[in-house]
Amino acid sequence: MVKPARLHTRFERARIIGARALQIGMGAPLYANEEVLREAFREELVSLYGLEEASVRFVLDPLKIALYEYEHELIPIDIDPHLD
Repeated sequence: MVKPARLHTRFERARIIGARALQIGMGAPLYANEEVLREAFREELVSLYGLEEASVRFVLDPLKIALYEYEHELIPIDIDPHLD
């Protein structure tokens, strides 16, 4: 995602993250590397699966992945501002 010309409103942010989460949930490829996602959500994976399986398991929540991609500007979706 290219840096937006202006900050997104909370509604635009929700729309972008929601659209991307839906894409991920339907099987779209990820823009973040799997190893980076494992490292970012390591604490959660360890609490869910234990220390041994945390390095093998993957984050399953599309919303968390979409939020991570949005925060790191990896999503190639932007809002077209309507000028009055």
